[in-house]
Amino acid sequence: MFKFLQSAALCFVLLATSVSSTAQTYPSRPIKFLVPLAAGSTADILSRTIGAELAKELGQPVVVENKPGAGGTIAMAELARATPDGYTIAFASQGTLVFNLSLYAKPGYDSLKDFSPIALAGGVSNVMVVPPNSPIKSPSEFVAAAKAKPGMTFSSGGSGTSHHLSGVLFSQLTHTQLQHIPYKGAPQGILAVMTGEVDVGFFNTPTVINQIKENKLKGLGVTSLERSGLLPQLPTLDASGIKTYEVNTWFGFVAPAGTPPDIVAKLHTQIVKIFALPHIREKLASQGFDIAAQQSPAAFWQILKDDLAKWPAIIKASGATVD
Repeated sequence: MFKFLQSAALCFVLLATSVSSTAQTYPSRPIKFLVPLAAGSTADILSRTIGAELAKELGQPVVVENKPGAGGTIAMAELARATPDGYTIAFASQGTLVFNLSLYAKPGYDSLKDFSPIALAGGVSNVMVVPPNSPIKSPSEFVAAAKAKPGMTFSSGGSGTSHHLSGVLFSQLTHTQLQHIPYKGAPQGILAVMTGEVDVGFFNTPTVINQIKENKLKGLGVTSLERSGLLPQLPTLDASGIKTYEVNTWFGFVAPAGTPPDIVAKLHTQIVKIFALPHIREKLASQGFDIAAQQSPAAFWQILKDDLAKWPAIIKASGATVD
């Protein structure tokens, strides 16, 4: 899924060689991790895993603070206003940095101007899930049902999330009319599918894999172009007749714009080191995370720029908005 991430780090070596006394004394107090999604979400799981290891490496507590709501704009707007000293960073996603700029008239931040990239973490595909007692057994059956009954509902962990845009793209490519029902966080949106409160959902693999295995959810397909090694029984939506369908959500760590480059370099070095630890790689891989190849902050930001050139047209064509 992340074949496009395999290029070597572009400029990190140069960045890391200019470590000043500021970075040598950093950090001298706790670091706050802002998480734009609810506890139990993919972002939360990964943030707490990395945060715990980062605290060991840096010798200071890393405090994870969940600030869900408004598609993550609340947390990201707070980060944009934070002092650029390395003591407030965020675990951002494709949704918060890309989708929100098209979905919200005033998100409260400009992704390219207000943030400094630290490290790309990797990504996950989503899984199309329906209630366990649903008679629908495949993506094509769901398309047929949705065409026969316009207005079928899909849940998400909030407007602007990959769960939301996955449903928008599905509706767009299948020419169906699905009604979006946003929830405060991914756990609540997933529960809505489990209980039959909504008809379908498209959620990150790590947040639904156990429910699928325990038959609390029925998986219909995955949103990547390749099958998931964790759910090999599920076809891709593209192979199920929904041609060109692909949604892979990437995540990364960012700081406020203006954060000293030497501090960014230090955080980058430590985070890359953590992702290379065998027990971390094993833990994250078992939960469905696709860890990115080592990237420089500049390479991470190029991925953001590429997505900002791709997704706005798709979102505009769909008519999706949250204002």
